Amino acid sequence: MALALRRLSRLRHFSTQVNLRSNPDARDHGPTAGKYRGDRGSSSTKSSVDAQESAKFAALSGTWWDELGPFKPLHAMNPVRLLFLRSGMCRHFKKDPISPRPLDGLTILDVGCGGGLLCEPLARMGAHVTGIDAVEENIEVAKLHAAKDPLTATIVYQHTTAEQLVQEKQQFDIVAALEVIEHVADPMDFLQSLSLLTKQDGAVVISTLNRSPTSYSLAIFAAEYILGWLPKGTHDWSKFLTPEEVALLMERASLTLEEMTGMFYDPLKQTWRLADDLSVNYIAWAAKRGE
Repeated sequence: MALALRRLSRLRHFSTQVNLRSNPDARDHGPTAGKYRGDRGSSSTKSSVDAQESAKFAALSGTWWDELGPFKPLHAMNPVRLLFLRSGMCRHFKKDPISPRPLDGLTILDVGCGGGLLCEPLARMGAHVTGIDAVEENIEVAKLHAAKDPLTATIVYQHTTAEQLVQEKQQFDIVAALEVIEHVADPMDFLQSLSLLTKQDGAVVISTLNRSPTSYSLAIFAAEYILGWLPKGTHDWSKFLTPEEVALLMERASLTLEEMTGMFYDPLKQTWRLADDLSVNYIAWAAKRGE
């Protein structure tokens, strides 16, 4: 925990010290190059959807709820993602963590919801959940699965984009985009849209993969080509974001990074847990503080 706090302090220092306007070189490297030119808080009218990435997931849409299928890693990771979300929401909104419905009354937007793996447990915890996805086939799968349970039948699923909801001036207490930002065309525009969709004093939650040698070895070479956990070509390592880049994007989107932790897979126990190691998967909580 102490290591995680020290790392978070360094990330905050990084995000507040880099001045992109006076340091043009900062725009010229990494997957976010050229994406910092918009004014803070302005809304982008273009979509950050990557058509090639959408096509990949459209082809897999019928397998979202197959726990042994292509989305097996997300099914396995879901409990630890939910642990982070539930803990953060109870702390941030002063909810009772031992209540069976601790998220009662909160409005949550799941961007890139896929088949609804995250939406359904959040709805069972009492939240008013909206799930959106750029792939229409994903939304149809999510609707059909949610309709099987009265507790999840209340989820609102829409085939739309974050940018479109910004144009509609919708806002939510929590906006989550888990394992999504590494698939979009423009991370800066995307995160800025998430910020605009968040109410003042709400929060944005992002999880993604670090652009590190370790992530290439484990998340791509091993997971896709050796173990076959994911279809080949699921990820593009060059689109992964380092924790420092995410911290900077959040600062530019008027968000305050408050927590960042790793998600570590234990191959012996075949389970995921939260950890200080950010070298592969990590998850971040950022608050949108009132003016």
